[in-house]
Amino acid sequence: MTGDLFGSAARERLAARGPLAARMRPRHLDEVVGQAKLIGPGRPLRVLIESDRLSSVILWGPPGTGKTTLAEVVAATTRRAFERLSATSAGVKDVRAVVDRARSRLGEQGHGTILFLDEVHRFNKTQQDALLPDVESGLITLIGATTENPFFEVNPPLMSRSTLFRLEPLTRSDIVDLLRRGLEIEQAHAEDDALEHLAERVEGDARSALGALEVAVALAGNDTPEDGQPPRVTMKHAVAALDLRALRYDRDEHYDVASAFIKSIRGSDPDAALHYLARMLTAGEDARFIARRLVISASEDIGLADHTALLVAVAAAHAVEHVGLPEARLNLAHAVVHLATAPKSNSAYRAIGAALADVEAGPIGRVPPHLRDASHPGVADLGHGQGYDYPHDDPRGWVDQEYRPLEVAGRTYWEPSPHGEEPERAAELYRRRRPNEGDGDHEHDG
Repeated sequence: MTGDLFGSAARERLAARGPLAARMRPRHLDEVVGQAKLIGPGRPLRVLIESDRLSSVILWGPPGTGKTTLAEVVAATTRRAFERLSATSAGVKDVRAVVDRARSRLGEQGHGTILFLDEVHRFNKTQQDALLPDVESGLITLIGATTENPFFEVNPPLMSRSTLFRLEPLTRSDIVDLLRRGLEIEQAHAEDDALEHLAERVEGDARSALGALEVAVALAGNDTPEDGQPPRVTMKHAVAALDLRALRYDRDEHYDVASAFIKSIRGSDPDAALHYLARMLTAGEDARFIARRLVISASEDIGLADHTALLVAVAAAHAVEHVGLPEARLNLAHAVVHLATAPKSNSAYRAIGAALADVEAGPIGRVPPHLRDASHPGVADLGHGQGYDYPHDDPRGWVDQEYRPLEVAGRTYWEPSPHGEEPERAAELYRRRRPNEGDGDHEHDG
């Protein structure tokens, strides 16, 4: 049905004009849909933009949440010069050219410069370092946009000189509002259930929603008699437009495919995991993103059940950096198969979650005196370090002493699983904690 609906007339309609998302690009904050926590009346980002006092910022959020849109609004309202670069195609030479123009502009005209760097996470450390001195001096005001966690992808010195604003996926009502505006631009109508269906399926991605609407309107145009009536989008057109979108792996499917990839590893299905790995590689996914997911999974899903899993995942991540694609696909596949076939345990994941919850709930107590630092003059008189038993002085290599504050001395965070190598570690810990009990009465303490 999709192939029949999407005929040559629909293609011609789409080709005859620019993308709907570009034609609807807001010029003022009041035209932006969503992100009310950031740009609602009196909110911090709105105040900075309207007063033209924006300092360097990082805009972090999923695709289609308005990062580029907000940058365009800044471009339309600022009195400063506005430069654009995309980290997918720009290099250090391009950055230096922007800096040179900014320096000349400031010296000759007294005007500052804002640099919008899209997909800033694609810049490597050297490229980001090239920006740092001029961001620090204020010669350049940086607006960096990223879909990846900037704490992993942006150099700490650059992060420390920028304010982070996190953008959330648009709500369903926001998307419906946006679609209705799009219908006005397209001079078309739509059934309410068709709009609701589109809004539900795009998962808060405004650009994806407008792209699907544009296709749906083109399809509806094929079904509209030549009597001057505007196209009317029905559920059939909405479903067909989304089916066309789903035929390929795009940034829209980025999170779904990545989720299926990790869940296949967690579910010990190497063939499924390799399938999703191949989809991501074929689509041009950043190999570093894949490697990071593997490193996380090695500890979250396998942990102590196979102590080599993390080593293999980290080695694959190093291979991506040093070998690069296409050869590094072999290293990634090696790691995927190892992790998928390894015994599974999430005990480390659960343990740190329990410990964090305990600390946040409080009280956490003070560090016991015998464990406190006694290396500085004078603190020994306060009792720091007194009574500490040095484990290496004991022939067993460990001593029975309390390491936690009294307030949490009875807490147990690590509950070992019965999988892989973990029972052996648990049994040894059990023997140390209960030296007078027989070894044959238990498997592990959990």
